[in-house]
Amino acid sequence: MRAIVFHAHGGPEVLTAADLPDPVAGPGHAVVRVHACAVNRLDLWVRGGLPGLRLPLPHVLGSDIAGVVESTGPGVDAAWQGREVVVNPGLSCGTCASCLSGWDNLCPRYRILGETAPGGYAERVVVPAANLLAKPAGLDMVSAAAAPLTFLTAWQMLVVRARVAPGQVVLIHAVGSGVGVAGLQIARLHGARVIALASSEAKLSQARALGAEFCVRSDAEDWEAQVRELAPVGKRGVDVVFEHTGMATWEASLRLCKRGGAIVTCGASSGFAATTDLRQVFFRQLQILGSTMGSKAHLHTIVELLARGVLRPIVDRSFPLAQAAEAHRYLDRREQFGKVVLTVDAG
Repeated sequence: MRAIVFHAHGGPEVLTAADLPDPVAGPGHAVVRVHACAVNRLDLWVRGGLPGLRLPLPHVLGSDIAGVVESTGPGVDAAWQGREVVVNPGLSCGTCASCLSGWDNLCPRYRILGETAPGGYAERVVVPAANLLAKPAGLDMVSAAAAPLTFLTAWQMLVVRARVAPGQVVLIHAVGSGVGVAGLQIARLHGARVIALASSEAKLSQARALGAEFCVRSDAEDWEAQVRELAPVGKRGVDVVFEHTGMATWEASLRLCKRGGAIVTCGASSGFAATTDLRQVFFRQLQILGSTMGSKAHLHTIVELLARGVLRPIVDRSFPLAQAAEAHRYLDRREQFGKVVLTVDAG
């Protein structure tokens, strides 16, 4: 099969075309013919190399996959064959206490497709049958591939960890990112008021169209003061800060969060070595919540909401698989609003 791989960590130029053996579905698994695979910032980090990350090379990136089940292994219902599917990117053992409690993303053997397991930058991928979900009929393959990782991440951040509630004020950093777009929609679905931060008027305009009540340019030197001046914020602060930018915004996030409020974080795109004034945490009784991915069960709820049109994948641009390096460069420029997706010729 055709695939895009890297043989060594580095910049986008390390992504090259390769012919790899077709995967075979073992017990409990299925082979999916990939039609579309979204590009995530995780792909850029893995390609560049992460501390402690040891991968068998060459490696195939790609966490978010939509396609058609081509074959199934022993123990898998053959009715899956030929069905259009969305693939849950989280892999777990399925038998440990965490998995059985519904927190499979806390499994000691948890992995993510494209991160530490072969992903979707290829014509085919083999995945556990437990990771298959029927693709909503109203979504094309590109839109379907734009949903799983970011919506699952944002759902756990806001619904499970921060327990967002109607009327709360949620501050969302980098609202134009894939997880930011998902977070905005999920916060609004649960009745929260959203303050959106982004680096351009174009992104803020799109955020307003998705329901952001207040919009602030994050590239303004006084952006924190502008947020503070908003009527629902003032001296009180915001109920929830949706953090994923890290070092560049962390201290401001602590200051803007209300007494007893929550900062929930899933990443640190601007750097991991953030400074925390612990007085802010204990005097003001802040909750600092970490979050990675989400339970397999939650993606079933998300896909149902996508099928009903309650949630909507936002695709900024698509590239053919052969242009994966250019797609990485485009995403790294942070110009997009929503997702960047690779399309695979499934003929």
